[in-house]
Amino acid sequence: MHLGHLGAGMPIWVQAGLWALLGASSLVVGAAVVYLADLPRRLTAGIMAFGCGVLLSAVAYDLIMDGFERGGLWPIVAGAIAGALAYTVADHIVSASGGRHRKRSNDRQSAGAAGGAAIAIGSLLDGIPESMVLGVGLLDDGGVSVPMLAAILLSNFPEGLSSAAGMKKAGRGPAQVLGMWVAIAVLLGVSAMVGVALLRYADPWLLAMVNAVAAGALLSMIVDTMIPDAVEDEHSGTGAIVVAGLLLAFAISHGTTVT
Repeated sequence: MHLGHLGAGMPIWVQAGLWALLGASSLVVGAAVVYLADLPRRLTAGIMAFGCGVLLSAVAYDLIMDGFERGGLWPIVAGAIAGALAYTVADHIVSASGGRHRKRSNDRQSAGAAGGAAIAIGSLLDGIPESMVLGVGLLDDGGVSVPMLAAILLSNFPEGLSSAAGMKKAGRGPAQVLGMWVAIAVLLGVSAMVGVALLRYADPWLLAMVNAVAAGALLSMIVDTMIPDAVEDEHSGTGAIVVAGLLLAFAISHGTTVT
């Protein structure tokens, strides 16, 4: 199931930026909630686990499968491996610099300037594949995938909330925290705009490979950061919640296409 274009007279690259900005907006909302309410850690972990399931389904069916139908097997294999390796290397560098616990709501986050920069860079790293996926979906007139948009919104909210809670406990003020998330959301929108502008006339196999790169990076992010953090707080219920999210996204992705 897909959402149509935002406006007939609006350039595709502008639409891509707006969709990516919408997806990243839940990062800011999650961070703001930290200063408005005290949500239980198990609730935020449950939301993250559900988002993992939705994201897994969206990656499998809206990125891997659609990419395979568009470009064949080898662009998918090459792109997914490249995306996984690129994310793993970048995440290792960010983690070594103090961003390892960027999604944690406890006080394990580094309170120093270097740690804050690493958290920001790590969160931007997590969001770039997601923002690119939303934009690339517009290039073949397929629209934006509803499961993918829902997955991004659901996974970003607890990330923003948990990270902001950890930064708050580490001594960072609300202006610094919210300003960081707003800046990240804007940068993700810009990255989607630039990516779509560059890929506007790309061949189908190249679009398939770009989707596969994003898929590899997203799968690595889910396994390396999201699921471990959800398990730490949710414990035994994580698996069932992930399955519920996956099944719901699967049902949505096989619904009627909206154009």
